[in-house]
Amino acid sequence: MALNIMLQGTMSNAGKSLLSAGLCRIFRQDGYRVAPFKSQNMALNSFITKDGGEMGRAQVVQAEACGLEPDVRMNPILLKPTTDVGSQVIVNGQVRGNMRAMEYYAKKREFLPDVMRAYESLALENDVIVIEGAGSPAEINLKQDDFVNMGLAKLVDAPVLLIGDIDRGGVFAQLFGTIALLEPDERARVKGTIINKFRGDRTILEPGLRQLEALCGVPVAGVVPYAQVDIDDEDSLSARFTRNTARKLLDVAVIRLPRISNFTDFSPFERYENVSLRYIESVRDLGAPDLILLPGTKSTIADLQWLRESGLEAAILKEAARGTLIFGVCGGYQMLGRSVCDPDGVEAAGVTELRGLGLLPVDTVFHGQKVQRQTSGRFSGISGLLASLSGLSYEGYEIHMGRSEQALPPLIGSGNVYGSYVHGIFDAPGIADTVLTAICRMRGLDPAALGAFDLREYKERQYDLLADTVRAGLDMDFVYRVLRREA
Repeated sequence: MALNIMLQGTMSNAGKSLLSAGLCRIFRQDGYRVAPFKSQNMALNSFITKDGGEMGRAQVVQAEACGLEPDVRMNPILLKPTTDVGSQVIVNGQVRGNMRAMEYYAKKREFLPDVMRAYESLALENDVIVIEGAGSPAEINLKQDDFVNMGLAKLVDAPVLLIGDIDRGGVFAQLFGTIALLEPDERARVKGTIINKFRGDRTILEPGLRQLEALCGVPVAGVVPYAQVDIDDEDSLSARFTRNTARKLLDVAVIRLPRISNFTDFSPFERYENVSLRYIESVRDLGAPDLILLPGTKSTIADLQWLRESGLEAAILKEAARGTLIFGVCGGYQMLGRSVCDPDGVEAAGVTELRGLGLLPVDTVFHGQKVQRQTSGRFSGISGLLASLSGLSYEGYEIHMGRSEQALPPLIGSGNVYGSYVHGIFDAPGIADTVLTAICRMRGLDPAALGAFDLREYKERQYDLLADTVRAGLDMDFVYRVLRREA
């Protein structure tokens, strides 16, 4: 059975996911077979595995850091918010239905056997399991039937490192207050604390670290610098959305829909020196981009209404008429069609039919059965601005409730408007290059100014850089003692 270690945080976005990925990479570098695990994740940014299961993106990133193929056992329960008080519940990669929060909490004990089977099978196949908690273990209103934080730590007998976010302020209060709210047996599981996202001179921090150790009764396991790495974020807390990006040689605008999902589809465009990628929410911020991207969404109809009411629909139609490249993925693709219908109320948006932007010959009808599968192939028969994509290989995954009325290829469109159901469509070698090159040629620019780019090689370098950052910030001798139950 594998050794385990659990990372919990004082709050959401304390850096649990990234630090877990860093530890996964370190253990792999040190010769261990290691796998990530998070019993329950809440996120709209998801992934489809090779066998058609759906899981949270954070555990996909961690699996990549481990050198493993993503597996739904790494995230047996995924909650995808549909409203402010309800979520689609996915267990072992498959949809179990939509539930309001209180309904889910009343039933969650039923899912515990699924969680334990997933964990135990991973533990039999690996040397180390890096477990990530969710939110905070000090949510005293949610402790009953917990199997995400301390409840899970007890079930799998995991030692805990508690992470505080110094970048948001009040890190000493975060850590001490969290530990103070734990039960005595839970406090005993906390073997150390971690100060995360530190910027500045550590010597100034030292007196506070010593006082924190005295107050909490456990050592500080490390002070991890603010990681300057380019690794996919998990959800709407992403700093990408608020980043003030200056416009560069080519400007790409992503429409930040209220229920945006899988925004990591567009990460490849961020990694060119002379390409700006902006997430915009208003006509005022749109400007005159070279490429407009409509992302996926958890509620196509509600977000299409928002697009219309915000004035962005009219602005996009104007840009399309000017010849600007428009590209929609999944829900964004559906919006670009002629109509979107939801006769059975699958999206629970209160509207059963809505006209689309009318830029693509597509009519979409929502059904109760979810499509979730990986897909790959070779583009063919593409015309218009992106004709040069023909012959290139693509790979990605589909995840949608709506279906187009007719059988359609993986990419449709002509002229300057295109759409696809394939998430990750820009990831395969040559795809993003080809799209940006087509825009350069239309504008009379030299594509060489964009530079060459290998996404897979780039990602591996980023995981190694993350591991270097985490290794430098943590007392890894202490971490290994915790892992081996020597501390």
